[in-house]
Amino acid sequence: LAHFYKKLVTEFILLGLSSSRELQLFLFFIFSVFYGAAVLGNSLIILTVITDSRLHSPMYFLLSNLSFIDVCQATFATPKMISDFLSERKTITFKGCMSQIFFLHVFGGSEMVLLVAMAYDRYIAICKPLHYMTIMSRRACTVLVGVSWAIGILHSASHLVFTIDLPFCGPNKVDNFFCDLPLVIKLACLDTYVLEILVLTNSGLLSLICFLLLLISYTIILATVHRQASGGTSRALSTLSAHITVVVLFFGPLIFIYIWPFESFTIDKFISVFFTVFTPLLNPMIYTLRNKDVKEAMKKLRNQHVGSKEAC
Repeated sequence: LAHFYKKLVTEFILLGLSSSRELQLFLFFIFSVFYGAAVLGNSLIILTVITDSRLHSPMYFLLSNLSFIDVCQATFATPKMISDFLSERKTITFKGCMSQIFFLHVFGGSEMVLLVAMAYDRYIAICKPLHYMTIMSRRACTVLVGVSWAIGILHSASHLVFTIDLPFCGPNKVDNFFCDLPLVIKLACLDTYVLEILVLTNSGLLSLICFLLLLISYTIILATVHRQASGGTSRALSTLSAHITVVVLFFGPLIFIYIWPFESFTIDKFISVFFTVFTPLLNPMIYTLRNKDVKEAMKKLRNQHVGSKEAC
């Protein structure tokens, strides 16, 4: 019976960010620029880390993987949102909706765990510098990245396994620009209270564990940096400030989401935009503007490109 009901809904209608035609045209150009900048900025970081041998270190390996996740995070829903600004009827197929839910939680969960791995990297570098290259070997970094993706996939699959078989038999309007799991669950033709609690527990527990690990790590690191009186202290603080800024920008909205997890607020759309567009755009800006090595490597890459064009 549930399978029959589910087939009654073959597509969902996305209500988007605004019903005003003029505002939608304005948002089309704004988000096209933001999306292009996010993809270009993160791709440039990945290319810079790959091509510059001075950046072949654990910290920049993890940073390049964060940039890759940010490209994915920006791409799973934003291009459709941009195209929908020019469409009268904003629809998405059932499979497309489930795919968006899956990828949102894969990339979100992976980024949480990767931020913890980056904090661990800084902890080893500052608190155990003599053993840094031994502990943070290439293999260890690859394992950390693999674990972050594995947890993200398991986290997302645990959501999708019960969502995909829910009976959707009538309402199909999602009040957002992509399929957000709480909004889709509320459209099911049954009492979803238990499912909502499971979603909150699943996502909230992963977020809480990652946040506590980050809090503990950076507290220990800052205490260690404070005790040290070396020339590298200011540089360490600059790197840490970039990491902490990214963590605050990522987990700040999550705290709001889990305070009112299934209530409908206009600000929820802003938080959705923040996660899918602004966070992937801000991360490369934060790491490049505050990182001398990355800026120098990018200048070198640009000079090489200009030089090669002049030679041609």
